Amino acid sequence: MAGKPNPIQLQKHLSGVDYPASRDDLVKAAREHGADRQMVEALQKIPDRTYDGPNAVSKAVSDNG
Repeated sequence: MAGKPNPIQLQKHLSGVDYPASRDDLVKAAREHGADRQMVEALQKIPDRTYDGPNAVSKAVSDNG
């Protein structure tokens, strides 16, 4: 479990994100929505590219955990 945030919590902290979104946009949104350090760090570890939706973000986090 360490290193991989709960996908439901991840999407909760990314609510309101306008996709496509960059990694930096996702990190910023998560911080603004009160994400904990583990969640922010998980997002910072995903590849620096444009994500087309929540499923792409969840997959990237899961693959990089």
